[in-house]
Amino acid sequence: MNDADPPHQATHAFAVERVEKPLSDDDLASLCEAADAAIIDGGGFGWVQPPGRQALERYFKGVLLVPERELYVARLDGIIVGSAQLVRPPRNNEAQAFAAHLMHSFVAPYARHFGLARMLTLRVEEGARALGYHVLNLDVRESQTAAIALYERLGYIRWGVQPLYARVAGKTIRGFHYHKVLQPNGRITEGP
Repeated sequence: MNDADPPHQATHAFAVERVEKPLSDDDLASLCEAADAAIIDGGGFGWVQPPGRQALERYFKGVLLVPERELYVARLDGIIVGSAQLVRPPRNNEAQAFAAHLMHSFVAPYARHFGLARMLTLRVEEGARALGYHVLNLDVRESQTAAIALYERLGYIRWGVQPLYARVAGKTIRGFHYHKVLQPNGRITEGP
């Protein structure tokens, strides 16, 4: 712990990891609970109402089966409290093969203010770099102000605004599109 860390961090264990095998029943239950909490709090990843435990379980199990997706999870004291996905372009999209997407990122409201969203984002970036990607793209609802502030602090550049991005509670809201160059020299060269 350094002087900049909040005092409550000293009493908790934090981890962010890529899921490389099927989730245990306990991990899957924790992930679904965290997703439900994030959706209810308005920080869901597409859902505006919790779809139910079975739908969430099928969704996360399905993510692990898709070759172009990598699931990362954030843990607080060993319990999964958030996740994000690194999505690689399909093989038939050679023109954009240098760029990947950060998608469906969330941390449950009861696990916020520990720096887990930042850790999760940085771990996905690390995974994208390791795979040779030069750019990481993402998009976010304008209502997700904490996420927007985080991405901008981490150097993501807003390149566009989609005025008809999402419908939440009967209201149309904008979406912000971001990118970040991942290579140290900032140049896009040969890639995956």
